[in-house]
Amino acid sequence: MGATSWLRPKALLPLWIAVALMVDPQVPSDQLTLAEFGPKPAFADDDGGGDDGGGQSRSSDGSGTIPRRSTGPNLFRTLTDRFLPRPPRRGGRRVRRPAVPLPSRAPDQIVATGLSSAEIGRLQATGFTVLDRADIQLLGSELIRLRIPPNMPLEAARDRVIDAAPQSAADFVHYYRPGQEVECAGPHCAAAGLIGWPAVTGLPAGCGGNVTIGLVDTAINPAHAAFAKGRIEVLRLSDDGLPESGRQHGTAVAALLVGGADSRTPGLLPHARLIAVDAFHRGDRQDDRSDVYDLLRALDLLSVRGVQVTNMSLSGPANALLEQVVRKLAERGMVIVAAAGNGGPKAGPAYPAAYADVIAVTAVDRRKRPYRRAGRGDHIDLAAPGVEVWTAASVSGARPKTGTSFAAPFVAAAAALMKSANSNATAADIHDALGKSAEDLGAPGKDAVFGWGLLNARAACAVSQKKAT
Repeated sequence: MGATSWLRPKALLPLWIAVALMVDPQVPSDQLTLAEFGPKPAFADDDGGGDDGGGQSRSSDGSGTIPRRSTGPNLFRTLTDRFLPRPPRRGGRRVRRPAVPLPSRAPDQIVATGLSSAEIGRLQATGFTVLDRADIQLLGSELIRLRIPPNMPLEAARDRVIDAAPQSAADFVHYYRPGQEVECAGPHCAAAGLIGWPAVTGLPAGCGGNVTIGLVDTAINPAHAAFAKGRIEVLRLSDDGLPESGRQHGTAVAALLVGGADSRTPGLLPHARLIAVDAFHRGDRQDDRSDVYDLLRALDLLSVRGVQVTNMSLSGPANALLEQVVRKLAERGMVIVAAAGNGGPKAGPAYPAAYADVIAVTAVDRRKRPYRRAGRGDHIDLAAPGVEVWTAASVSGARPKTGTSFAAPFVAAAAALMKSANSNATAADIHDALGKSAEDLGAPGKDAVFGWGLLNARAACAVSQKKAT
């Protein structure tokens, strides 16, 4: 066997390649390079890959598409398939394992408010454990985070808490996440011009005074050049023992709102004051998440600080306590603007955007077409630029961003202008004025894709001044 091993197919492969090069007229020797035998270049499409390009690859600078090269038969593959046959796939098709979805709630916790000391004691006697407690001035009550007894189903534990104190409110500890960030390779669009956003010097009289905006988001890089001359205050709520969330999302959203006028990423209201509450942490699945306990604390903190407009570029499930707090904030005049979510047209409503007291914002591109991953539904109120929006990167510099997260700040900034023009305007007044002044897109009137239509910043400011007079 050893004497004839050179006759085996593997040993003959180099010889057959040499012979083929001499006799195959379809492959000229001056066109055959080592690159033909190596892996073909792959170009990343960070905006979804596969459902936009029509089968073509995107150039690395995003400027266009790269046609596929044709160099005749793939000699290397032909010969290796002949002499080194690949083992057959099982079933003839590669089976992809479905991605495990991120958790939507803590598996063993309940959050409640309105419990008396005696009621808490009785729950503890049945196996509940108090993990955290915080005074929520907005509710005039203490917020309690409870760990449920071992082996008790989560739904049964919630019902037990409600039964123990009929006057209380209780729900799961739901998780909320920043809108999925999608990096874009193309040139950024003039988002502010799309909605008629006036330059700082072009703001109508009485519609650009000092204003404080609230932001509930991930960690922010306050040392970014975009905030060098701004008035930004960052408050972190999460336990110091938890890993800090990423700074990409929060920094980008904050820069859209208050980025310096002379920076690479000028914000919509560069002279405004921003109170940013970092209510997120890095989860065990390496996802940025905030649970409802910290969201309620963040909103209560902004209310105590007198914030009248708050941006929430995040989404998650419906929660009874979050709905209660949002309603009370609206009654007190706070305008809450939230991203509609990037789950796609068939996804269910995302919260807090889907609450009636919140302005739900979807995203459109520079041609006023809907962002293909944006959520839809009767709860959608307004559309704003959210595709290839130029804003700050997490460490330094800038880059385009895409998602409903980056559309919400445009509406929040417009609401802040209106509030500065008429401090007596209620949340409902501003909600109504923004809808009436919007540029109708899609089906006439309010629809599930665009809501009332594209934000019209200049008209919205004029409407607020009329109400003030």
